[in-house]
Formats: sequence, structure tokens, C-alpha cells
Amino acid sequence: MTQSKAGQIVWHDLFTPDRASSMAFYQHVANWTYEVERASDFAWGGGEQDFVLALSGDEAGAGLIETPPEQASGWVAYIEVPDVDLATKRVDTLGGKVVREPFEVPGVGRNALVRDPLGALVGIALSRHSFPVPRRQFGPEMYIGNGNDFPQAFYFELFGWQVSPVRDQGCATFLGPRGRLVAIQQAATWATASNASWIPCIKVASVPDAFRAAETKGARPASLNVSESVQAQIPILCDPDGVPFAFGGESTNPS
Repeated sequence: MTQSKAGQIVWHDLFTPDRASSMAFYQHVANWTYEVERASDFAWGGGEQDFVLALSGDEAGAGLIETPPEQASGWVAYIEVPDVDLATKRVDTLGGKVVREPFEVPGVGRNALVRDPLGALVGIALSRHSFPVPRRQFGPEMYIGNGNDFPQAFYFELFGWQVSPVRDQGCATFLGPRGRLVAIQQAATWATASNASWIPCIKVASVPDAFRAAETKGARPASLNVSESVQAQIPILCDPDGVPFAFGGESTNPS
């Protein structure tokens, strides 16, 4: 880990019931390309398995994984910390829950999976690879909670996040330890009862074009109770497997 990565979202994994279909979908809507690596001791199930890296240009920022039995399908964002084990030990005292204790990802680093006090699944990571923070592939993460709720103390204590004094279209924004925008909370709720969720914001050249392309491939608007102005600014869709994601342009992640 480098100091510049601390508190930043450094990776995403997509757990999918049909990896080939997901690869085709995100290639079509986000122009991603892929590299396949052979893991000798796969972190999700063990043994020799293929791991698919998703790239935007030459930037690798996500992996696509066939959903293992112990994991639900969906996107997981990983936030960098100096010590995964120490951070994980603090989760329960901060109102969260440990889903998977710290584990090694050979050649990549050390991770853990936890839920925050509102139930949102998030990864904790210590990188041991040379990939930079994927700012060209992903914009700030979107948080869908319960109305205006956000477990601020949890993210401040674990990752050093602070609430920005500037609000974006009425949405709270969160800054990492070095003052970089890392996340945006939408004042919204899921239309049906659900845990809070982190939603990846995939960068595209044209949000309207990407939105239309996604719909032609089976994506549908997510079922959210949210104001029309916010929904129009940051479209949130569910991919053909029902996994939520968002689109954003270059302006969603200022330097």
C-alpha cells in the first residue's frame, strides 16, 4: 500500500451467476476489455481457477467472479487500509458485522468483507500490487441508505472519511484522508425493504448513450424512491442479473 491509497476505493469485484454474460454486457455498455489470470489458490473457493480482470484502456480496476455458494451476487467495493486485521477487529465495536474474516489473495493483497451499521456490504483491503486507484474506470461510489441516514462514525473511524461541506444536488459527499472525493450518498431508499447498499459508478463517455445501450441489453432502472432530479443526474440501473450499478461521466470524479 502507498499512502495515497489509504482511505480510497481501490478495487471492485462483481460476483455474477453468469460471468460470460456479464462480461459481454459491461463490454457493450462501458467498452471494457478483459484479461484472464490463472490463480493457483483462488480466494473464492480455492484450487486453480480463472480470475477475470476488467480494464478500461490499460487501467485494471475490477474482477469478475462466478458467484461462490457463500456469496450473494453483486458488486463489492474495497477500501484501502494500512492493516486489514486491525480494521476488521474494530468493525463490531462500531456497529458493523464481519462477513468474512481477513484472508489472503495470493499476489494481490489481504482482504476482508464486512457490513456497516445499515447493512451495506463493503470490502477492506491492503494492496500488494502495482495497480493505481482506478479513477478512469470508476467515479465516486454511490451510497443508497435509509433516507438521509449514513453511518458516518463507522467510515470515519475505519477509513478516515469526512463529510464535505459542499453538497452535490442535495446529496452528501464524502472525502478521503487526502481530501479526495470518494463517495456520494443519495437521499433515497430502496422501493422494497433492503439493507443499505454501495453502488459502483462506472465512467462512460456519454451517460445517456450508455444508459440506452444498457437498456437494449436487458438493464432496467433500479426501484428507488428518489427525486427525479437526482435520478436524472446519476442514473442507477440493474444489469440483466438484477445487480445495481450507476453511470457517471468525467465530472463525477474531479481531481
